[in-house]
Amino acid sequence: MTKLCLIGYGKMGKMIAELAPSQDCEVVSIVDPSLAQHHALINAEVLAGADVCIDFSHPSVVLANIRQTVALGKNLVVGTTGWNAHLEEIKTLVQSTGTGFLHGANFSIGMNLFQRVIAYASTVFDKFEAYDSFGYEIHHRQKADSPSGTAIELANTILGQSTRKNSAVFEKLDRRPEPQELHFASVRGGYVPGTHVLAFDSEADTIELTHRVRSRVGFAMGALLSARWLQDKKGFFTFAEMISEIVC
Repeated sequence: MTKLCLIGYGKMGKMIAELAPSQDCEVVSIVDPSLAQHHALINAEVLAGADVCIDFSHPSVVLANIRQTVALGKNLVVGTTGWNAHLEEIKTLVQSTGTGFLHGANFSIGMNLFQRVIAYASTVFDKFEAYDSFGYEIHHRQKADSPSGTAIELANTILGQSTRKNSAVFEKLDRRPEPQELHFASVRGGYVPGTHVLAFDSEADTIELTHRVRSRVGFAMGALLSARWLQDKKGFFTFAEMISEIVC
């Protein structure tokens, strides 16, 4: 059984804690300074009983959480975004401490499989000039960032397979998109957990590929799978790399 410390106990943290027993995991400690019944600070005593820590906290504190947890020699799964500008620093810290570290913009297993489908579809449609590609994503009105990190990853997936698209545009366009531009729009409103759509369109027809989140369960399951996978590993990994190892 993998013993966990949860760093951040918001909606995702609570979902992970709820599902942990069914996934051969046990939550042994929780760090969240906003909740009096849990630990306020990351320290050696709080992390002592954990095999792996999972961070779903907040962009404003995630970098400090990463530095402290890794410095204490604990393996860490990070689902919080907003720290990628410090990627090389964290890689170096992980290597110097001999810890295991796994991060991702989206911990949905389905979304990561969806990205593989998009990569293949982009390669196929790229061979037919009649088809143009575009995308859009929809999230609830509480989501602070736009575009989503997943939208950026999906756009990069298409660009990596296309010989006709070489840049992505995420903001509103008050002009015609250039032929080499991939337009990926964002909508915010209501309570939508997350929808991402990629379309390949011609004068004759439209093919749409859609990933639609029903609940946070998928993200929590992905985080727990990551913790079990990372438990005895050392090194710097992405969620996509873990999926690739499992698929292959």
